[in-house]
Amino acid sequence: MKPIRVVQWGLGAMGSGMVKLMLEKDGLQVVGAIEKRPGAAGKDLGDVLGLGKQLGVKVSPTEKGILKKASVDVVLLAIDSFTRKCFDAMKAIIEAGIHCITIAEEMAEPYAQEPELAKELDMLAKRFGVVVIGTGINPGYVLDSLVISLSGVCHNVERIEASRINDLSCFGPTVMKTQGVGTTPEEFAQGLAMGTIVGHIGFRESISLISHALGLGVDRFEEIREPIISKTDRETPYVKVKAGMVAGCRHIGIGYRGKTEVVRLIHPQQVRPEAENVDTGDYITIVGTPGINLAIKPEIPGGIGTIGIAVNMIPIVKRASPGLKRMIDLPAPSALMGPSAFERHL
Repeated sequence: MKPIRVVQWGLGAMGSGMVKLMLEKDGLQVVGAIEKRPGAAGKDLGDVLGLGKQLGVKVSPTEKGILKKASVDVVLLAIDSFTRKCFDAMKAIIEAGIHCITIAEEMAEPYAQEPELAKELDMLAKRFGVVVIGTGINPGYVLDSLVISLSGVCHNVERIEASRINDLSCFGPTVMKTQGVGTTPEEFAQGLAMGTIVGHIGFRESISLISHALGLGVDRFEEIREPIISKTDRETPYVKVKAGMVAGCRHIGIGYRGKTEVVRLIHPQQVRPEAENVDTGDYITIVGTPGINLAIKPEIPGGIGTIGIAVNMIPIVKRASPGLKRMIDLPAPSALMGPSAFERHL
């Protein structure tokens, strides 16, 4: 079995983790890396990641000369959260005839907020014979794919409520900024008004995926965002939070069918929740026949989970039919622990 050749585009907290995981898998080969951050270009990837050894892969500041169909099968894209901001990069990957897996949250269901861009990406992917898909721990898994999978035994579903109480500490500066971590309450309110602070990115995407998969007919969305004010000092490698500052965002997304609420997703995210004795966890309740209640404690770690699902999707994407895909369009991923995990997608 020939290894699948992968380029990592973006070497932030998530991208770096993806490379490290891929290096553990015999069925994957990291053949390139793209990172515009000053100080990385021209260096060996192993040195940039602090692995204590060289990998023989030079980091490039741009995609030029890297995206070659003859030597690359898949690109893992980890540069931004929004479809529009990732569009040019995805377009370049697709037009090179290479599959693309991105962790941009909006790409979990780009039709929800960027339907015209989604149509263009689908058209391009089919024209060049490749797959483009967005995935991650959430959206992509906990508050949508896992919910959908659990409903597979239900005769009927009246309502779904799911919550993810998680630790943001593993994520990098991009996530901290969109969550408003490290701001004052006044700056948080201003950021919400200006659109620079958005809280969790993915509620419309997750609710749309659930509604489409189950046929719930959601036709209206509502979102509620509130700052989580810290009572203690907290610190991560990427942000410092003093008492009285914002440690995260309590964000709720609601999907209605007419006037009836059918999906409610609750997502209070903060850094170092243990500083105030907050237990993390993932909880899913399906009201229907049969009723289902799932609790995962503590939470599935966000960073580890995002890294894992992006890498584990590689062999599935490599063998899928061309086009813009969503997690509900492809087989569920599994951990890549040996040759059969790759061969089952042949």
